[in-house]
Amino acid sequence: MRKKILLVFISLLILTACGSVKKTKTAGDVKIDKTYISLFHEGVRLKMRGQTAESIQTFEKCLTINSKDDAVWYALSGLYLLNNQNVKSIEAIKKAVALDPTNIWYEQELAYAYYGSKNYAEAAKSFQKLSNKEPKNVELLFAQAESLMLSKDVSGAIKVLDKLESQTGANPELSLEKFRLYRQIKQDDKAVNEIKKALVEYPSHPQLLANLVDYYFEKRQADDAFQYLIQLAEADPTNGNAQMALAQYYDQKGKRNESYAALKNAFQSDDIPLDNKMKTLLSMLEVQVKVDQEVIELAQILAIKYPEDSKSHAVLGDVYLKNGQNKESLESFKMALKYDPSKYVIWDQVLIMEYQNQDFDQLYVHTKKAIELFPTMIAPYLLHAISANQTKKPQEAIETIDSGIDLIVNDKDMKSEFLAQKGEAYFKLKNNKEAIANYEQALQLSPAKLFIMNNFAYQLALSKVNLERAEQLIEKVLVSYPKDPRYLDTYGLILFQKGKYQEANSQFLKASEVNPKDALIVEHLGDTQFYLGNKNEAVKLWENAKSLGAKNNNLDKKIEQKKYEDPLY
Repeated sequence: MRKKILLVFISLLILTACGSVKKTKTAGDVKIDKTYISLFHEGVRLKMRGQTAESIQTFEKCLTINSKDDAVWYALSGLYLLNNQNVKSIEAIKKAVALDPTNIWYEQELAYAYYGSKNYAEAAKSFQKLSNKEPKNVELLFAQAESLMLSKDVSGAIKVLDKLESQTGANPELSLEKFRLYRQIKQDDKAVNEIKKALVEYPSHPQLLANLVDYYFEKRQADDAFQYLIQLAEADPTNGNAQMALAQYYDQKGKRNESYAALKNAFQSDDIPLDNKMKTLLSMLEVQVKVDQEVIELAQILAIKYPEDSKSHAVLGDVYLKNGQNKESLESFKMALKYDPSKYVIWDQVLIMEYQNQDFDQLYVHTKKAIELFPTMIAPYLLHAISANQTKKPQEAIETIDSGIDLIVNDKDMKSEFLAQKGEAYFKLKNNKEAIANYEQALQLSPAKLFIMNNFAYQLALSKVNLERAEQLIEKVLVSYPKDPRYLDTYGLILFQKGKYQEANSQFLKASEVNPKDALIVEHLGDTQFYLGNKNEAVKLWENAKSLGAKNNNLDKKIEQKKYEDPLY
């Protein structure tokens, strides 16, 4: 307001200047009047040109001629304020008011000057004078009420607000202000009554309801608090805090559907940070054996609402994973890495799932990236070696193992797995000597690792070398797992390579009984049938293996020529 007045004060001065100088009939007095008027207008011109200091000097000269010109004091008040001379500004406007107490502009300027200098008690007095002159001026009443509040005259402020309400009618903002003021002076009954009175006219006003909710919770009057909380949630579905509190209330009452409905509203609200929503979701997930569909929907809401936040996709991945939706879980984890690749724990989950899915092409790409980002983590090196072996890059597998194996400290089992992969890579390179040496070293470190024994035996059988050692290894494995189809298949292949086709067929049949859809086992059954003289049955089995996704590149040739060929992988 004061700035607005300062912008127009020049025009006011021009209108009042001539009238402010008292003209007399003597020649000397006329001369003085002309000098005075000249100085006054010079002060105005200097002010308009932005020459504040020079304008002040000129108006102060005017006062040496006539110290009782209220317009000059008013002009100086504004100039002093522009020059950051606040004390002098207030003194000047007080002089103007004293000289012309009927001028409302002077009194208003004084009121805002007091307010600006934080002299709220005097500001309140000035605003009251102004209100007395203009009782219907709402702006002045607001200013008076605020000044009274800031001067700690709470009761006086309430009276002014009552006067305002009588002029403007019921107003939620006024009611809320009076509620706050009554609470300051410990008159809680009157405070609550103000809100309830306003709710009659504004029954769905969110702030009115929210203040009552907070009040009753503060007073530990839970029933009353939840009565208004329900109204608040209905009136303002976007109020996340209200929706979250309501969800907890319904949960305590065992109203599951209502609780989830409120939670969905809360999760869609901007009032609650993502981290808080995630904490709520994960706490629910921890206690659920079977994941509720509503929990999945809540996680999906977060992923939609925060599409470029890694955390929202990560928590959705956790929810899908616990629900057994592995495909969806993996995609969510990959989205999380897209927006924040710095979280190793998510990389680890992605790599493990791709390994379990035998998606070695993707595993190869992602392990390579993981090694770049986390060069000191061991697992990505091993998984990259595995994927390199499976995607026909044995030399790269060896190089990766050599890079990662030096990171292993006091972990024989891990080192054993690295060496086993190195052995497999050498088998693929037809370097059987190095392959066998690495596998043997792996078993020296971890003599009880059955899957390494099995893989070693299988590779020996494929390479048709040291079949006695291969049989010795697989027999140890079968002692512990006599019905495992993978191990039975390995034993069958060893017997097949030794020319024991009937015995091999017996092992393949045992494996097929457990896993009849395994393409490799079905193909091996066809191989034994071929050598047992059942060519037509062999072709049928090879065709079945092809339909199941067999990876042998020579399988089509076997089917076309109806003749056995060594496998090519």
